[in-house]
Amino acid sequence: MKKLLVLLTLTLPLMLFYGCNEPTTPIDNTVLEKQQLEKNDGFSGAGGNIVVANRNSGSISVINTKTDEVTGTYQLPGASTPEPMYVVFVKKGHRVFVGDRANNQVVVFRSSDFSVETTIPVGQGVFHMWADPQGRQLWVNNDIDKTTSVINLHSMQVIATVPTPPDLVSMNGVPHDVILSPDGKMAYITVVGVSGPSDYVVQYSTKTFMETGRAAVGKDAHVSLTERNKYLYVPCQNSDAVYILNRKNMNVVEILSVPGAHGINITTNGKALYTTNLPGGGTDGLFAINTKNNSVIGTSNTPYAVPHNIALTPNSKKLYLTHSGGTSDKVTVYKISNHNPVPEYVKEITVELNPFGLAYAK
Repeated sequence: MKKLLVLLTLTLPLMLFYGCNEPTTPIDNTVLEKQQLEKNDGFSGAGGNIVVANRNSGSISVINTKTDEVTGTYQLPGASTPEPMYVVFVKKGHRVFVGDRANNQVVVFRSSDFSVETTIPVGQGVFHMWADPQGRQLWVNNDIDKTTSVINLHSMQVIATVPTPPDLVSMNGVPHDVILSPDGKMAYITVVGVSGPSDYVVQYSTKTFMETGRAAVGKDAHVSLTERNKYLYVPCQNSDAVYILNRKNMNVVEILSVPGAHGINITTNGKALYTTNLPGGGTDGLFAINTKNNSVIGTSNTPYAVPHNIALTPNSKKLYLTHSGGTSDKVTVYKISNHNPVPEYVKEITVELNPFGLAYAK
């Protein structure tokens, strides 16, 4: 009985406090905001990280998704000052891959403690890269060599060097962005800088490494997709558009008008697409698009210019955005939900210089 009385005495004030819609005493909104973010993260205490490549500092910053604080900064190894570009997390093996443009390599970190496991030499001009969901291959674009290095994620060796189509190279085209299909059978590479009105998306077989299709799209093209539908989404910054392709036959299905469309990501359930208006200076820096009817849901301003790349938590409740530039050191955080997919600004996080690519890592 005494224990019960003590328990009631301790819990009753808390029940009264949290059961009221209108607190009688002022509450620090910052504390409430943090509590709400922790609640929204939804990982049952397991947590996760956002890994940010700091291009001008030669490092990665690790952000805890529950506290939205930097928990560690790790330098890349390399003979030359490293230039980390993009980040890919591979669940199989629990590894984080970071492309290093300055040293023509991919650095492999263990996601448990971010110690360096190994480095993998690739071509010159490392830029975007992507792995299939099965953890079999990592495709790395090399825009100086005008090739793509394909890494076997079991052996950690380059198993193929895929040339950019010669006809596009002859028109000054270089490989830029890349993504692999949900089943891992196809790779899609944007070829940018092509002379004329169009850049291209080229489809490859991940078995033969041969081109199997292509589509003409807008200028400065990037690419994303979701397993929830058959489309390929191609934001084209210099054409102020998002092209939507049927990724099976590479036909253009629709073209959406979106100013400065650049970085892109899609929620796990495939219902909402986010793209950045990179040259817009922060005004309408983020666009939210409904993938069911391919319509713009709304826009959000960003507190800093050059909104670049986007990462989402797997529960699709938080969005992280890098603001790139030589002296920039900011990642901003936004709340999203199925009920309200338009990003709501929450806070900024200071990392190191020129935050570029980023990815969620469990």
